[in-house]
Amino acid sequence: MNACSLRSSLARGASLAALLGCATLAAAAPADKLIGINVVLSTHVTDAILADLGAHGKVRDVVPEIDAVTMQAYESQLDAIRGLRYVAAANPDASRTGAPVDTVSATNFSNGLSTWDQDAIDVTDFRRGRTVAYDGSGVYVAVIDTGLLDSWRQYFPQERIATSLAKCFSGGGGDMGNVSEPPNCWEHDQNSHGTHVTSTVIGYSLGGVPINGAATKATIIPVKVLKNAGFGWSSVIARGIVYVTDLKASGALGASPLVINMSLGGPGLDAMEKAAIDYAIGEGVIVVAAAGNSGERGMGYPGAYPPVISAAASGWVGEWKPGADGNPFNWWYADDVADPTNPADFYITDFSSREKPGQDLDVAAPGSWVVGPYQVQSGKTSYYFLGGTSMASPHVAGIAALMMQKNPGLNAAQVESILESTATPLPPGCRTVAQPSGPPQQICWGADAAGAGLASASAALAATP
Repeated sequence: MNACSLRSSLARGASLAALLGCATLAAAAPADKLIGINVVLSTHVTDAILADLGAHGKVRDVVPEIDAVTMQAYESQLDAIRGLRYVAAANPDASRTGAPVDTVSATNFSNGLSTWDQDAIDVTDFRRGRTVAYDGSGVYVAVIDTGLLDSWRQYFPQERIATSLAKCFSGGGGDMGNVSEPPNCWEHDQNSHGTHVTSTVIGYSLGGVPINGAATKATIIPVKVLKNAGFGWSSVIARGIVYVTDLKASGALGASPLVINMSLGGPGLDAMEKAAIDYAIGEGVIVVAAAGNSGERGMGYPGAYPPVISAAASGWVGEWKPGADGNPFNWWYADDVADPTNPADFYITDFSSREKPGQDLDVAAPGSWVVGPYQVQSGKTSYYFLGGTSMASPHVAGIAALMMQKNPGLNAAQVESILESTATPLPPGCRTVAQPSGPPQQICWGADAAGAGLASASAALAATP
């Protein structure tokens, strides 16, 4: 792609287009390679800065809201770019993935409005339906993910999806810094990850049977930033964050609160992604993200970034055990999670990322054997169990939406503080957990695995002023 065809959000006119079009790549060192580089400036973007950056590579995208640009440059130019007086930070575009760790076909579906995971966060109770007074009405939840399946209308009520605000961003590091906006691709996902995540927030139709979600009346803004393989780049994710934040900042959402869910992550905090998150939080947006699926290797980013509310993955000891009816396969909707919450009934999954020095793990939520829409054949509706912190994050985002419905004036730090102070502590320990086949497995975790403990919607709402 020629840089002259770049769409720039600066809207600075012909002078900017000329600068981008005339940029040339600096000479390559032997065995050097072209990479995408994300650059955050210490000042506002100007034509002079763009021209100067052009001596080191091609500027491919400009994001003025966060004083950031993406570039295509030779790897050897990175240190020179970092050394420029107006550059606050620069790094190779960071990879991100939202892929779950595991999929198992969910069978033996039957009537039931409440599932174990919603019971575990105390939004619903066995055979009683919802047990909290809030449902997310008037709150937007931006699901920054893979978008939605073509068949999303078979799972979700149309009025719950803000189709006029949905967006798709593509490109990134694999395209050497270029970020594009393909039309309508947000609802042509072939991955299912974003659809499953959305189902946890607002619930879903299971062959006509309504299944509860954490915030059933919230309005979802689907933003596709991950490719159909479930992989993407921080520059594209930053674009998605800025896009939905601009909606709030511009008044396009009215006075409605906005929560962002990012069931994705990767190693290292990207400078552009950080700037976008800081911009969002500064505009009153609540940002929730998965802790990561790397176990003892530590948390992923952006979840590990302290201003982000991060979610570890918990499981229930009632999984794959026969309930009162003696059936070990319908446990996920036919068995009761005891109230009040007993820490002895839960565990932290072995894949859930542990908190390392400099990282911030906030709370835990269901991320083991969570049922939702997931298609392996295009156009054929199906449902799967998924496991991952990707599944935990939307539970927490849904609770945050309930809190924002009760008090739209809360900021991110207040939401995080309430979630942590009302969580049920889950001390280090071990649990023997049944499996769908084979012998039970012993799962252990330490003090670095659960954050403040198990998130509770009822307790968080009670503490919300």
